[in-house]
Amino acid sequence: MKKDMNILIVDDEEIQRNILADILKDAGYNADTAGNGAIALEKLAADDYSIVLTDLKMPEKDGIDVLNGVRDKNPDTQVIIMTAFGTIPGAVNAIKKGAYDYLTKPFKKDELLQVVKRAAEKFDLLQENLRLRNEINSRYQFENIIGKSAAMQKIFSMIERISKIDSTVLISGASGTGKELVARAIHFNGNRKNGPFIALNCGAIPESLIESELFGHEKGTFTGASRTHIGKFEQAQGGSIFLDEIGTMRPDLQIRLLRVLQEKRIERLGAGAAIELDVRVMAATNENLDSLIQQNKFRMDLYHRLNVFNIHIPELKDRREDIILLAKHFINKYAEKFNRPVPVLSPASLSKLENYSFPGNVRELENIIEKTLILCDLSRIEAEDLMINNEGLNQSKITHPDSTASLTDVEYQLIYDALSNSRGSIKDASKKLGISYKTLQYRMRKFSLNKTDFK
Repeated sequence: MKKDMNILIVDDEEIQRNILADILKDAGYNADTAGNGAIALEKLAADDYSIVLTDLKMPEKDGIDVLNGVRDKNPDTQVIIMTAFGTIPGAVNAIKKGAYDYLTKPFKKDELLQVVKRAAEKFDLLQENLRLRNEINSRYQFENIIGKSAAMQKIFSMIERISKIDSTVLISGASGTGKELVARAIHFNGNRKNGPFIALNCGAIPESLIESELFGHEKGTFTGASRTHIGKFEQAQGGSIFLDEIGTMRPDLQIRLLRVLQEKRIERLGAGAAIELDVRVMAATNENLDSLIQQNKFRMDLYHRLNVFNIHIPELKDRREDIILLAKHFINKYAEKFNRPVPVLSPASLSKLENYSFPGNVRELENIIEKTLILCDLSRIEAEDLMINNEGLNQSKITHPDSTASLTDVEYQLIYDALSNSRGSIKDASKKLGISYKTLQYRMRKFSLNKTDFK
């Protein structure tokens, strides 16, 4: 759609670029301008464009430099070269280098719009093909774990190698780094990809229930056992089981798990017969297991059984080159989820993200982007729009909205809850939400909310 088409016009003649911008805006496109090639390259680095309309001859950075910048940023972006009659060979050379088409000055309005329309159709086609490829591929393929840093590239190589070897894996890393995503990537790229992937957070299950959750139980084994329950290990037959927060497991269950790894079979609670297992075991921890071993809280023999292969995921602050890549990924994700155009991040907002410590790692970054898109409906996100409070870490939590909830409903609920928790204090509520006092006042008027309603 035209409203989603962002076009950058590059021309060192101000009158010419303003005329082109007006024509394209009147036709329904989003038009941005740059007075020379250097400014264009800066804008290309910060924002995403569907089409770039650039003059060929410009001082210092010319149209070819702009074309090369586009190719480096996003090869799908279509470049249209504007050239005088005498420089047509240069425009033809630009097409050989990847430009979509060229226009010879002076050109008519209809000619411009026709070429732009064709370029827009090609861009849409390329984006649709990309979307279809992504849908066909498993969402958990390791190629889709975001990261261009050397540390993440090393992890990608390890995933590719380990996924083909049917052995236990221990994944370590701080909370929010993506340990389960790595486990899923190993499973869905290996020989067991057609089998089930069963995940269990050992720290989230009450101690009285975790044994039954893992191994299952027979009907009548204990009070309340009104039927036979199939445990997670049996559910994972032919596939993989992922045991998160393995360091929280009780010592007696550690012994049982060790026996399962050694004997490849389990017994349900209350059953006499053993069940043979065909399951790959992967575990994860955000704790220092060596320290737990020293404190006699974790068995050394179990540690060595689990740690046949080890993958350690670094914290986000230790791979800062991935932050912008991740941020743009989450912006696309939530723009699609909330059915709105994809906003762009300004250079200042990019800098703010790159310099933030992210104690909550990738999970916190995703949380910040989601809240930003809920509470900021601008097409360009500035540094002050990012939902990070003055201390850096925004402590207010966001519950992930149901897929049927509208963006307006989610925004209203967030503001209503913040005002309720602050007893109508706009100052406190705005701080909790990570937005300015004036922004919250505007939102309250939008939803006809009055602070006196929350006293």
